[in-house]
Amino acid sequence: MNEMTLAYWNQYLEKSKVHPLTEVEAFQFGDDANALAELVVSGKKTATCSAYMLYEIENEPLPYIGQYAIVLDAADQPMAIIQTTEVTIQAMNEVSEAFALAEGEGTYREWWDIHERFFSKLLRSYQLSFTPSMSIVCERFKVVDQFNTKE
Repeated sequence: MNEMTLAYWNQYLEKSKVHPLTEVEAFQFGDDANALAELVVSGKKTATCSAYMLYEIENEPLPYIGQYAIVLDAADQPMAIIQTTEVTIQAMNEVSEAFALAEGEGTYREWWDIHERFFSKLLRSYQLSFTPSMSIVCERFKVVDQFNTKE
């Protein structure tokens, strides 16, 4: 986490009622970090998903309700702090239209095409293949703070 992002998190901790030892991660969304971060800030993106099998491969814990994260743009600058409100695991081909639309990237068909391309490319780097029935981790979140460059 860069200095600006850490300072932003510490500022948020000071003004919120969040325990000061609360863990946070900072990350960029998908292939177009700037556009996706803007969707988060605008309130159009309130959900995301990831490939379930990669959590085990990378020995990473699954996301959990109440978890905080700092959304970064393509230049690793903080845009917002989000908090996870729901986590489910399901087959990609069983994802509801409502969830797909909550990702803020267009219609259900557009969501499917974007994610099929993204997961296919990502999984190839692990010598794995995309399948429509692959398990994905579906997260809903809310924006709890937006980064203000004027502060």
